Amino acid sequence: MCQLLGMNCNTPTDIGFSFAGFRRRGGMTDSHEDGFGIAFFERSDCNSNKGADNAATGLRLFHDNRPSYQSPVADLVNNYPIKAMNVIAHIRKATQGQNCLANTHPFVREVWGEQWVFAHNGQMNKEFIKRCQRLQDNGNASHCQPVGSTDSEMAFCYLINRLKSSFKTRPDDQTLFNFLTTQCRYLSANGLFNCLISNGNWQLAYAGSLLFYLTRQAPFGEAKLADDDLAINFGDVTTDKDKVTVIVTVPLTENEKWQQLAVNECLIFQDGEILYQDSPSQRQFLTVDEGIAIARAVGASV
Repeated sequence: MCQLLGMNCNTPTDIGFSFAGFRRRGGMTDSHEDGFGIAFFERSDCNSNKGADNAATGLRLFHDNRPSYQSPVADLVNNYPIKAMNVIAHIRKATQGQNCLANTHPFVREVWGEQWVFAHNGQMNKEFIKRCQRLQDNGNASHCQPVGSTDSEMAFCYLINRLKSSFKTRPDDQTLFNFLTTQCRYLSANGLFNCLISNGNWQLAYAGSLLFYLTRQAPFGEAKLADDDLAINFGDVTTDKDKVTVIVTVPLTENEKWQQLAVNECLIFQDGEILYQDSPSQRQFLTVDEGIAIARAVGASV
């Protein structure tokens, strides 16, 4: 299995501190050494007619099939302070599909004129994979087909195909959230499924097992990474209006209070805040050790 990192905020923000700790899990402090990827949604001034409040959103994407802790591409990301509204990053421990760029997350597809970014950790079961392959072979997956050979990209394509076959035009955000929650729960019932999805405006987080989030806002304090001897006082680099939510598989800092998503809980964040939330009636929370044990039981690891 793999690990996820996401960021959603109300002002363009540099993810460098979180990424510095996260990338070390890609082969140094942990064994996720089969490549990494990171996607940044940035405000763009390419259309001057839109104005500051309605600026276009551009996507910057980096992939490398080398371990992130020793990747020159990861060095570039750390040394190039990209300020973004939404970020999704992924470090890979290959379970299906060889280590190559085509199998490296995050994956990107066009959905109703928007670029959607998706990253997954977990493992889909063999029956689900066979169903998806039959749909492709019969020509019933025309909207989206995998480029690589991972179960993760297959799950993303399944989700997009269900979305576009169910709605002829883009639904409102509440309807979209309800539909995505239902589909994520279906995918979770057919394997181990944790994911992050963003269209540049909002970011969805779904926990099939382990996922945590943390919202930083005034009054800001110091944060210390768990995977590196590095600390920062966010009060020195933020304003009182800033609100930044970080989402991760396993907490990145050792001195902050992280909130855990319940198993099969789905959240959408916008501007650093929870916009929509759908929690199961019986909320279950796994320990990190329990989450790792479940992953190993299906042939993956955290």
